[in-house]
Amino acid sequence: MSSTAHFNLNLKVLCTEGHLKEALHVLLNTRKFPAHSSTYINLLQACIDKKALSEGKQIHSHINDRGFTFSTHPLLQNKLISMYEKCGSLENARKVLDNMTEPDVSSWNIMITAYRRHGISQGAFALFHRMQQTLVQPDHFTFSTILPVCANLGSLKTGYAQKGVLDEALRLFKEMPQRTVVSWTAIIAGYAQNNLGEKALEAFKLMQLSGEKADSATFASTLPACAKMGALEQGMEIHQKVIESDFLSSVVVLSALIDMYGKCGSIQKARDLFVQMPQRNVVSWNAMIVGYAQNGLGDKALETFKLMQIAGAKPSPSTFASVLPACAKLGALEQGMEIHQNIVKMGYMSEIVWNALIDMYAKCSRIHKARTLFDKIHHPGVISWNAMIAGYAMHGYTKDAVELFEKMKHSGTNPDHVSFVCVFFACSHAGLVDDACKFFNSMSETYSIMPSMDHYVCMVDLLGRVGYLEETVNFIIKIPVKLDVVVWMSLLGACRTHKDIRLGESVATRLFELDPKNPAPFVLLSNIYALAGKWGDAQKVRKLMEEMGIKKIPGCSWIEVHKIVHAFCVGDRSHPQTQAIYTELEKLSWEMKAAGYIPDTKPIFNDVEEEEKELLLCHHSEKLAIAFGLLNTPPGTTIRVVKNLRVCSDCHTSTKFISKIISREIIVRDANRFHHFKYGRCSCEDYW
Repeated sequence: MSSTAHFNLNLKVLCTEGHLKEALHVLLNTRKFPAHSSTYINLLQACIDKKALSEGKQIHSHINDRGFTFSTHPLLQNKLISMYEKCGSLENARKVLDNMTEPDVSSWNIMITAYRRHGISQGAFALFHRMQQTLVQPDHFTFSTILPVCANLGSLKTGYAQKGVLDEALRLFKEMPQRTVVSWTAIIAGYAQNNLGEKALEAFKLMQLSGEKADSATFASTLPACAKMGALEQGMEIHQKVIESDFLSSVVVLSALIDMYGKCGSIQKARDLFVQMPQRNVVSWNAMIVGYAQNGLGDKALETFKLMQIAGAKPSPSTFASVLPACAKLGALEQGMEIHQNIVKMGYMSEIVWNALIDMYAKCSRIHKARTLFDKIHHPGVISWNAMIAGYAMHGYTKDAVELFEKMKHSGTNPDHVSFVCVFFACSHAGLVDDACKFFNSMSETYSIMPSMDHYVCMVDLLGRVGYLEETVNFIIKIPVKLDVVVWMSLLGACRTHKDIRLGESVATRLFELDPKNPAPFVLLSNIYALAGKWGDAQKVRKLMEEMGIKKIPGCSWIEVHKIVHAFCVGDRSHPQTQAIYTELEKLSWEMKAAGYIPDTKPIFNDVEEEEKELLLCHHSEKLAIAFGLLNTPPGTTIRVVKNLRVCSDCHTSTKFISKIISREIIVRDANRFHHFKYGRCSCEDYW
C-alpha cells in the first residue's frame, strides 16, 4: 500500500471510530500526502455526526486551499451543503449551492429538504422554482420533498396565492413517474389544510385503489378532513382501517382520532380513546381540551388542562389557544388571568394566543383589559380587529365597535366576512339601521364580499328588533340563497318582542316544518300567546311539545368563585350550599318588594297560584348564581354570571333591584350580550 493510500485509510479509520479532532489534526499537519475526495466526505460525515460546525469550516477551508475542482467531485460538494445544514448553518449551506457552477438534482434536493426541515416553506418553494429554471429535472425524491411544502404553503397566508400553490402541488403530483405513500399523503394533507375535505377523502380512496398502503402520516393527514367537515361516519370508517392496519398504537394517529371524534360531536368516544392511550403527547392533550371546549364542556376542558400540567406535559401555544376559549365560555376570569401569567412566563405570546386572550378578557367582562392587549399589537391582523370589535358589540359599546371598524379600514386592513358580522351585531343591539345598511351595501360594492347567511341573519335581527316587521319580511323574501332555520328564528323573536301574533303564528308554523324537533319555536310561540294574554293557546303549544317529546332547553348559569366554576340549573338543589342560597333569595325577594319590585309572572304558564309562580321565577338559574356569589365573595366585589339562554324580563328587572340593594355591580352575559347592572340600572337600557 502506498504512503498516500495509507494516509487516507488512517483518516478514514479515525473518522469511523469517532476521533474527529485527531483526524483533523492529522489532516491539517500533513502536507506531504493529498487527501482524496472520499476522505473529505468521511471527515465531513464525522462533523455531521458530532454537529461540529467549527471543524467542518476548517475542512472546507482545507479543501479550497488544495484547489479541488468541485465540478469533478459533485458528491463532495453535496456533502458540504449537507454538513452546513445539519450543523445549523443554513446560510453557509446556501452559499455553497449558489457557488456551484452546475448543481445536480441531489444538490437541489439537499437544500430544499433543509429549508423544509427548518420550516422555511417559502424558501423551499422558491428554490424549487429556481431549480426548474436551470433545467435540472426533479426526481422522485424532489417530488416527495416539495409536495408537503406545497401543502403547507397552501394553508398559510403567504405571498403565494393559496390556490396557485395547491394547483402546483397537483401538477407535480400528476407528473410523478411513481407515486409513493409520501406523495399521496402530501396531496391529501394539501386538500385537508385548504378546507377541501371531500377532495382529501377522495384522494385517500384513490390511494387505496392504487394499492399503496397508508401509513401513520396518511391517517393523521386524512382524519383532520373528517374533523373539519364534521364527517363522523367517514371518520369511523377510517378508524376501522387504522385498526386493520395496526396503527392504533401510534400516538400521532390516536391524537388525530381524538381530535376527529371531538370535533364531530362524539366526545365520549374521544375520551375513551384518550383514557386508553398508553402515553400522551401535547397534541393528544390539546385534542381532548379542544373537544371538550367545542362541545360546550368548558369545565371539563379546564379540568383536562390541569391534569395535563399535573402529568408534567408542557403546554404549547396551541394548548393555551385551546383552553382560553373554555375560560371565555364559562366566564372563568380568575383562571384565565392565571393562564395569561403562565403564557407570559413561558414566552408564548404568539398572534393566535394574543387573539385568544383578547377574546377571553372581552367575554369575561374585562373589556378594557382586552383593549389594552389589543393596543399593544404593533400591526394587528384582521382576526385581532374582529376579536376587539366583537368584544365591544357584546358589551353594547356600539360607538366603540363602529369606530374601531372604521379605524381598521383606514389602517389598511380590509374587513373580512367576520368583520361585518361583528359590526352588524353591534348595530343590531343599538338599533342603528342606517349604519348597518351602509355597511351591508359596502360589502359587495367596496370589498367584493358576497353576503352569507350569517350577514342576512344579522340584518333580519336588526330590522326585527326595531319593529320593522313588514320590512323584515320583504328583506327575507329577497335573500338570494336558501334560507336556514336561524333566519326564521330571528323573525319569530322579533314577533315575540313586538307581540305580533299573526306573523308569529305563520313563522312558527314554517319552523315546525323545517325543524320539528327544535324546542325554541314552540317556546317563542307560547311566549307570544302568553304576552297577549291568550293562556289557552299558550297551554296548547306546551301540550303539543309534551306529546311530541320535545323538551325546553333548561336555563343554566355559571359563576366563578376562588378559581372554581359553579354551575346552577333552574330550580337546582344539588349544590352543597343550597339551603343558604334559597334563604338568601327569600331575603332578597322581601327587600326587592319593599323597594318597589313587582314580579313579572307572564312567562310562567303553569296552572298554579300567583304566589307559586313568583317562587318559580325566584329559582331561575342566574338568581341562584347571584345568591351564591353574594354568600361567597366580600362586600363590594363585582359578581359575574354567564347564562346559556336569553335573560328573561323578570330576572332582568330583579337583577337591577338587587344591584341597587346590595350596592354591587352585577355583570350577566346571556346568549345575546352583556348586561352590566349597577345602581339599579342596566347598560342595555332595557333593549336586548
